[in-house]
Formats: sequence, structure tokens, C-alpha cells
Amino acid sequence: MFTPIKTPKVYDQVIEQIKSKIKSGEIKKGDRLPSEREMAESLSVSRTSVREAIKALEVIGLVESKQGAGNYIRTDFHNSLFEPLSVMFMLQESSLKEMYDLRETLELQCAKLAATNIKDTEIDFLTVILDRMYEAESEEESLELDIKFHYLLAKASRNVLLINVLEVISQLMDEFIKASRMKILHEGNSRESLLEIHENLVKALKIRDEVKVCNAMQEHFDLIRKAYKYDK
Repeated sequence: MFTPIKTPKVYDQVIEQIKSKIKSGEIKKGDRLPSEREMAESLSVSRTSVREAIKALEVIGLVESKQGAGNYIRTDFHNSLFEPLSVMFMLQESSLKEMYDLRETLELQCAKLAATNIKDTEIDFLTVILDRMYEAESEEESLELDIKFHYLLAKASRNVLLINVLEVISQLMDEFIKASRMKILHEGNSRESLLEIHENLVKALKIRDEVKVCNAMQEHFDLIRKAYKYDK
């Protein structure tokens, strides 16, 4: 199954072979990896090197270890993306503005794809969320509904990679600025403007108008930038 390895950085090569077999389709999501002993024999390396490689793949969220059952390629990468990206952003000293820029780029693309891919049932759900946003009795409730609205819109893009990365970015931003985001709803007519923008989004989605969907989403981010005094 594997090719014998002869290199000083043995565990790196173990990782590369596993990744290569994932790319080729030989190893798929949910597959159980051979035991440490089997892999060590097949690769002509020590079990320690195999163990180090598996641990590294666990850290980045590619592999999960099931007690008494062995090591498996993950089937759900939803939560595994968060920690590596979180650390990366901290090391890069990414600013909130940079994260907003990234979120804007991702959400605009999701909105564009959603205009074509969204299902009628999802539009109905967005309409229900919008109605609840109008009826919300607190800003905290409005914010929670707003997050649900945007997550569902992203999901309607049908692009798993965009959805996963966008959700990670949203989690990171919530960690740092969840409280400060509330001020958007405090400033002047911002609440009414937000509701109108979300209503325009739903209307544009109902007629599958990609341009109007993207324009409404851009208005949303222009409002956020204005509240935080971010320049494009």
C-alpha cells in the first residue's frame, strides 16, 4: 500500500504519503488507516515515526483517533478548521478590518452562488427569520437571528469549502468583537437599514437575481464599514 521511506524527516514523509493517497482517492473520508504496526512495516519506518505523523494529522484536523477502534480520516472538517486558522491569524497579527475584508469577500461570493443554488424551502426559512428579526424585542435576539440568516445564505451557496471557511472566520470574529458588533444596532437608523437590506436580499433571492443579491450584500458590508469607520 505504501512505499518504503529513507529520509531524515521520516514522519514528514509518512504524512506526505497519506496526503498523496487522499488526493488520489485511494484513501477517502471515513476510511480507517492501517494500524501503526502495519504502516510501519509497509513504510519501513519505526512505529514512533508513524505515531508522530498521526499525531500531527490529528492536530491539523485531518485524522481522528477513536479509542479502541484505530485512526480514521475525518468525515466532518467543520470544527477542525477553527484552531489552525485561529492560530494563523494570531501569528499574522491580523486586524479586525482584515478579517472583515475576508468575510466580505467570502460572503459576496456565497451570495452570488446562492442566487442560483438556493432552494425554495431555504427562501421560506429566510423569510421566517426576517419576520422574527422585525419582531425581535432585544438587540441580542436581533444579532442572533442575523447570524442565522447569514449562515443559511452561505449554506445555500452549496460550496462546502466557502461555507466552512466563512464559518471559521465568523467564529473568530465573534470571539473578538461579539459585544462591539452590537453597536451597529445602536447607531441612528442602523437597525432599520439592516432590516431593509435583509428584506432586499430575500426579495432578490426569490427572483434569483444575482446582481440584486450581490448589491444588497454589498450594502450590508458598506453599513458595517460605516459603523466601524473602515475604508475600502
